[in-house]
Amino acid sequence: MPSVSILPGPRARRARLGRLAGRTVSLALTLLGLMALTFLMGRLLPADPVLAVTGFEVDRATYDRVFLELGLDRPVWQQFLAYVGGIFQGDLGRSTTTGQPVAVDLLRVFPATFELALTAALVGSLLGIPLGIVAAVNRDRMIDHIARIIGLAGYSIPIFWMGLMALLVFYAKLRWVGASGRVDVYYEGLVPSRTGLLLVDSAIAGDWAVFRSAFAHLILPASILGYYSTAYISRMARSFMLEQLGQEYIVAARAKGLPRHAVVWRHAFKNIRVQLLTVVALVFAGLLDGTVLVETVFGWPGVGQYLTRGLQYNDMNVVMGTVLVIGLLFLAMNTITDWLYRRLDPRTR
Repeated sequence: MPSVSILPGPRARRARLGRLAGRTVSLALTLLGLMALTFLMGRLLPADPVLAVTGFEVDRATYDRVFLELGLDRPVWQQFLAYVGGIFQGDLGRSTTTGQPVAVDLLRVFPATFELALTAALVGSLLGIPLGIVAAVNRDRMIDHIARIIGLAGYSIPIFWMGLMALLVFYAKLRWVGASGRVDVYYEGLVPSRTGLLLVDSAIAGDWAVFRSAFAHLILPASILGYYSTAYISRMARSFMLEQLGQEYIVAARAKGLPRHAVVWRHAFKNIRVQLLTVVALVFAGLLDGTVLVETVFGWPGVGQYLTRGLQYNDMNVVMGTVLVIGLLFLAMNTITDWLYRRLDPRTR
């Protein structure tokens, strides 16, 4: 009697289910670790959560009552379970500075950060990818040296110093751009918020005066963040392209007499698109949580400024909630990027 073999189909399905289960467990453990980190941060920092609610001039009876209301008398593990339960219900606590739930505040300020980060990522991608590829094609020539100097300056110059100098030159001296905030004061509230993105909302409303004001305020902080993104993306694009240009199929394509632009863009670039997509996605995720200094310098009413204000006033619910949301966004971007990588590049499946 012939032996019965297991079909490749069921084996492959079991392998896929195993990989999916492994990734799910890994994602859950990472999420649990992130929540534990933010919880410990709120408990280990010297700021007193009771005084953050009541203020420093409080009598002992009120202090003890708030202490019990916050559940600080319970064991730490019970406090952590209550914290996790609140997160899954969308409760990040209440801000003592605004008097609003932290989740509501974050929904209000996040669109400003998203608009700034998205614009900066677009600037970095549109400039960084061509610059890196041209530098790789012209290795050790003048354009390559210029690209490396741009990248080195992007990594070396403090971003807050560049922001201050840019404000001094382009706003105070030349008056080419707007000052702090997202829009001039007399334009605030004139456009109904549909998407939270001021450029989009003003364009939908057809209010081009607000659009021009919003663009004038956005262009400088977005350009500074975009410059730092350009430095990183161009460096990675150059590295990826140099690796491909040394492959045998590129040598064969050149030997067949194909034009250089066809070899570079039709063959080599095609094989680094997925890697560049991953880099751009991670840059965008980094911009979402790395705009604190830029938002502070330019008075940009986003997540970074909200977090800074929470730190200044010892508002631990704001700090913990903002750090948790930023971590979740970064985790989500990593997961989406990993999925796209596997979908677009069959070699990784």
